[in-house]
Amino acid sequence: MTTAIRQADLIESVAAALQFISYYHPADYIAHLARAYEREQSPAAKDAIAQILTNSKMSATGHRPICQDTGIVNVFLKVGMDVRWDGFTGSLDDAINEGVRQGYNNADNKLRASIVADPLFSRKNTGDNTPAVIHTEIVPGNKVDVTVAAKGGGSENKSKMMMLNPSDSIVDWVLKTLPTMGAGWCPPGMLGIGIGGTAEKSVLMAKQSLMEDIDMYELQTKASKGEKLTQVEELRLELLDKVNALGIGAQGLGGLTTVLDIKIKMYPTHAAGKPIAMIPNCAATRHAHFVMDGSGPVYLDPPSLDLWPNVNWTPDNEKSQRVDLNKLTKADVASWKPGQTLLLNGKMLTGRDAAHKRIQDMLAKGEQLPVDFTNRVIYYVGPVDPVGDEAVGPAGPTTATRMDKFTDMMLEKTGLIAMIGKAERGPVAIESIKSHKSAYLMAVGGAAYLVSKAIKTAKVVGFEDLGMEAIYEFDVVDMPVTVAVDAGGTSVHITGPAEWSKRIATGEFKGISVAGA
Repeated sequence: MTTAIRQADLIESVAAALQFISYYHPADYIAHLARAYEREQSPAAKDAIAQILTNSKMSATGHRPICQDTGIVNVFLKVGMDVRWDGFTGSLDDAINEGVRQGYNNADNKLRASIVADPLFSRKNTGDNTPAVIHTEIVPGNKVDVTVAAKGGGSENKSKMMMLNPSDSIVDWVLKTLPTMGAGWCPPGMLGIGIGGTAEKSVLMAKQSLMEDIDMYELQTKASKGEKLTQVEELRLELLDKVNALGIGAQGLGGLTTVLDIKIKMYPTHAAGKPIAMIPNCAATRHAHFVMDGSGPVYLDPPSLDLWPNVNWTPDNEKSQRVDLNKLTKADVASWKPGQTLLLNGKMLTGRDAAHKRIQDMLAKGEQLPVDFTNRVIYYVGPVDPVGDEAVGPAGPTTATRMDKFTDMMLEKTGLIAMIGKAERGPVAIESIKSHKSAYLMAVGGAAYLVSKAIKTAKVVGFEDLGMEAIYEFDVVDMPVTVAVDAGGTSVHITGPAEWSKRIATGEFKGISVAGA
């Protein structure tokens, strides 16, 4: 029997789903992250997970984005062959993109526009987060199966693909490749792995696997009972244990949990090769699934707030040093120790990729910058626009390594004395930080709404045309950060995982499983 799917219903369903996933984590992710929190032994990692869990519940109750990077939209469609499209004025992709447009421009919860139309030259923002990346499959039946995801740039940037030889080890490749991805993908999350097909098929399968429910706890329970496992299930368990044994931990600070689950999809391939792709999903895992049967738009049911554990992170004034940014000196910065937690107060500037490039061009031309960076701190962030009485929308950190190539210029020529972002810094940036007796501070990726509550005022002070990449001035109260690279060049993203991988190798934590089995 033929089913008619109306254009307006598809648009409304996509828009509603995108709003839904902006502030609701999948229940399976929360359940597994809560188990990881209970079993985490690393204080730094446990604190980071506490911030992520607290942020998640705040977003669920406040209906504001989990992360300031509200993602590039991925849509997977399975269209039944007996479906008829009704009332369409354009293509199927046009309708989906209209859903994206409406979802991201919702006045009650406006989401960040991150998509640039021209990826190579002007890189001008489209302003409404369109177009989506759409994959359509024609299948038997009379329904439309839709999976919608919002993929953050920090995790997407860490995607890896390789054409292996038939005899090469998948496990060896994953264990060699994962450490090269750093922590910019905001662990703890999950890994999607696609094996076989062709180059592009393996990448697509890796992405599709991330749309599946996290079920590692159930799989570990099955294994503990001695039930028969498939070869793929055995491989998933082996990879989970060996990846977590690397000690990378939450936010790359060192700890027991780097991944909550590992998914694998396979497809027949040419006898001469073994394509493999690996894509991480971050702490802001966002995807939803619904089926349209012609009865109207589909709205997803909100999860019960009882799913969230009783974790309520608050600033620790006893263990953390309060810092007055308005009186900060280079001597103050030089006194900070690796791993030390700080609570920042006062005014800071923001800036990320586009702002740094423009600053570089202006300095090269001898032009005056719109703001004075002398003795200031810069926060690598592209915030969500505020709604209601907010000073700013969710405003978590972006991946700091993208600013590495600008670091020496900023420290040498602008008077900047410290930086804030997420994840590690590379060798070039660390050497510059050491040379200039500066410091790099890390905020927790995946805690954007929580961080935004520390921002009391926000105003654009430069490059307004860059939208979310403009230079803002934030006035903050007790914004939590960790000293990730100190003035001596010591990086906790190097020392932390090194310590925890050794401790895990000794068997000190034998029997403590990420999924709780």
